[in-house]
Amino acid sequence: TGNLISTFYCSYHETVALLLLLALINSIEINGEESKAPCDYKLILDPRPHSVSILEFGAVGDGKTLNTIAFQNAIFYLKSFADKGGAQLYVPPGRWLTGSFNLTSHLTLFLEKGAAILGSQDPSHWEVVDPLPSYGRGIELPGPRYRALINGYKLHDVVITGDNGTINGQGSAWWNWFSSHSLNYSRPHLVEFEASEKVVVSNLTFLNAPAYNIHPVYCSNVHVHNISVYAPPDSPYTVGIVTDSSDNVCIEACSIDMGHDAIALKSGWDEYGIAYGKPTTNIHIRMVHLQSFSGSSIAFGSEMSGGISNVRVEQVHLYNSLSGIEFRTIKGRGGYIKQIIISDVELYNINIAFGACGQCGSHPDDKFDPNALPFLDQITLQNMIGTNITTAGIFKGIHESPFTSICLSNISLSLNSGSSTSWICSNVLGISESVFPQPCPALESSYSDYSSTCYTLFHSSDGESVAL
Repeated sequence: TGNLISTFYCSYHETVALLLLLALINSIEINGEESKAPCDYKLILDPRPHSVSILEFGAVGDGKTLNTIAFQNAIFYLKSFADKGGAQLYVPPGRWLTGSFNLTSHLTLFLEKGAAILGSQDPSHWEVVDPLPSYGRGIELPGPRYRALINGYKLHDVVITGDNGTINGQGSAWWNWFSSHSLNYSRPHLVEFEASEKVVVSNLTFLNAPAYNIHPVYCSNVHVHNISVYAPPDSPYTVGIVTDSSDNVCIEACSIDMGHDAIALKSGWDEYGIAYGKPTTNIHIRMVHLQSFSGSSIAFGSEMSGGISNVRVEQVHLYNSLSGIEFRTIKGRGGYIKQIIISDVELYNINIAFGACGQCGSHPDDKFDPNALPFLDQITLQNMIGTNITTAGIFKGIHESPFTSICLSNISLSLNSGSSTSWICSNVLGISESVFPQPCPALESSYSDYSSTCYTLFHSSDGESVAL
């Protein structure tokens, strides 16, 4: 307290900073209680009273025998325990080859140490399904898409966990088909939950996904923690975790190393996302180590037509990436990205530390409205240190809808010898304090000018606590 009081009187700028801190502390009170972010809630996972092994359904873990029917039959059997406390499907050590299969509610899929679920490299073993309504077509090709390896649709209370078992998509064949334009449908993901709630993914390793690794879409109350995710640098457009039109999501204590983006937040594509209208909101990301070879360690968009808001990112390490943190959108997207707080970040060996792009992404078809302009506002980046950075920031907004309230505070970036320009800005307006190298003039307004726009309250959309 004495130190705070003495600091208060040091200088005008420090006074402003302290007042902002006190205002922030006071603002995170809701009805006399501290507002908690999704990762602040303690997860209590009750053990399932019933458990069966995949061996009981004829599965063979030799890496060659196809076990799709064994997984499907086991899960069909375990549905009968949904009203009896749920059940666990145990996967023992071995290499369990399978095509796509669906989970059920009140289920735990547990992979023992040494257990590896392998995705078949035969496309006929992956079900083809309709595109997501907020996208209107497959991401890579018009029309349907391949269903993920492990799926959940309108489920409740589902856990995928283990003792560091592995889910391996064996994606090299899919990457070759993508690169040679030989795909019939858009590539599948490893794990996808659609319109589900109370989902946990933990204590596993994910390898070589055909496209995304974990994709919660239209979901609520999702907790992903203590996982490792890897795909080689040359794997095309592979992404670690994609939170899509979902709310109350925690991602923590994860290590992700991807060909493209490590973590991406999305919410639908152009007119389809606008019509579906389901935002991504109340997202908490902390204590993660992220690397992306050709993309961004943390990406917002470019598909964000349903909106992205109330995102807190803290205590993260970003390294060996093309881009550290990037906000992506384009004319025709509509939607918004707002009320984002990113703090306590270490960056190492990053080409572009921060970016905001108003000309990023493509359109699903020619039916999009070119007058549907995206809105980007209230983005706070604070308490960051970077080493071996080539470019500090590239912020290029949209002339008809400039990016506003970009707030930079307490940022120190050490640029490498290959750096020619530290900042590039256009159609952007923001404020900064204690930022090195000095940002472009459009971001140099003082915090005292309009600092209240830089902080947002992290709470659920209805103002009540969020629990898993």
